[in-house]
Amino acid sequence: MTENVAGVNFINIQIIKSDTLKLTLYELVLQAKANSIAAKQALTIKETNYWKWRTYKSNYHPQLALTGILPGYNRTYAQVLQPNGTVAFQPIHNDNSSLKLDFSQSIAVTGGTIYGTTELQRFNDFDRSNVLYNAIPYGLGYTQPLMQFNSLKWDKKIEPLKYNESQQGYIESQEKIAVSVTDYFFDLLLSQVNLHLAEMNLSNTGKILKIANTKFELGKIATNEILQLQLEEVNAKKAVGAAKRDMEIASLNLRSYSGIEGDERIVVIMPEAVHDIDISIDRVLTEAVENRSDAIAFVRRIAEARRDVAKAKGENGLVATLKANLGFSNAATHLWDVYRSPKTQQSIELQLSIPVLDWGRSKSRTKTAEANQQLVSYEVEQDKQIFKQQIVTQVTLFNMMKEQMVLTAQADRIASEKYKIANERYILGNLSITDLSIAFEASDRAKRDYITALRDFWGAYYQLRYLSLYDFEKNQKISYK
Repeated sequence: MTENVAGVNFINIQIIKSDTLKLTLYELVLQAKANSIAAKQALTIKETNYWKWRTYKSNYHPQLALTGILPGYNRTYAQVLQPNGTVAFQPIHNDNSSLKLDFSQSIAVTGGTIYGTTELQRFNDFDRSNVLYNAIPYGLGYTQPLMQFNSLKWDKKIEPLKYNESQQGYIESQEKIAVSVTDYFFDLLLSQVNLHLAEMNLSNTGKILKIANTKFELGKIATNEILQLQLEEVNAKKAVGAAKRDMEIASLNLRSYSGIEGDERIVVIMPEAVHDIDISIDRVLTEAVENRSDAIAFVRRIAEARRDVAKAKGENGLVATLKANLGFSNAATHLWDVYRSPKTQQSIELQLSIPVLDWGRSKSRTKTAEANQQLVSYEVEQDKQIFKQQIVTQVTLFNMMKEQMVLTAQADRIASEKYKIANERYILGNLSITDLSIAFEASDRAKRDYITALRDFWGAYYQLRYLSLYDFEKNQKISYK
């Protein structure tokens, strides 16, 4: 291959300012991967997934939070129930401020949480000039769900798969851009070739018409042949106009998709076909299984289905939570007194929830999750078959395209030579205008067939890169920073 198509994010395209912007397929792929809207969308999705990953990771790190009420000033009237059952409205004028520092750490293995706290409260009664302090110098506790679904444990299995899937998905999106921009490239290339052929046809028809007019004056050809050539000249002019319109549309589409700014005229350079790259089905399948996000998604989908079953079972039957804490607390009229000889405090409790009668709801949820797990396993198996078949088909197509390129190139050379000979014979008077037209149409068709075969070849090549995320020139996995 004359140009390398990997490592595109490390290369900058230097474009010389002029009225015409000449681009190879390789350069256009670089341009689209760097500046297209699709590339910017892919990068945004990559960044979003990265921050989702960071959020997941934070769930397993210690959490520290400072909360408080500063100040807690209050001046109002409040109803106070009297011993005789009546209500009296008493004035309240105080400041009740507090500050609390909490620490917590989740335990992924058990699903429990260990926590610690320290708290200070200050109460100032302005009406009575009374100040009180209440404090928890430190306290430790532990909360442990019993026989419940452990989301942290399952997230540790699934979230890394999701993140790796998103990373490979970004590479796929970059390679997908190459597949898409190849179509726009060949749309413009084909319109350029059509315009060139139409202009050549118009020029050749004009020259032949001059010769025919001379022959007509000498009485060597009939009026019908002159009329036929005049009609061909009119059709050639129409073809030139249509080709210019198609080229303008193709140029605008290419510029819009690939993010090319400016008003230069874009000219794409015809790429060469490559015949020295051998791509086997086994190699592409191996790389696809290792690199593609779909392969990671197969594992992730099975894991999610198993998680849903575990969740349904964990939310059925007995649900219990064990809570325990110990620490110190104290109250005093002076700040530092609350930290002198604090009193111990401890608590332990077991919360229970046992469904007595749910009319089969718990069992139904579990059976639904199990059925869905089975369905997902079937769907994944089917998708694996489609995944494999798509690769086999694409490799076969690529290898066929290599052979097709040789044949269409030969046909193009033969048809061009045949038209050249037919043109010379007509000038010498040894060929009819009908046979000349047939030779010209065959030459045009052969050139278009070659461009189509070239398009299919490069399309198949970039599709294989997309399906395997592998650079077959450098023999290495494709990666982007």
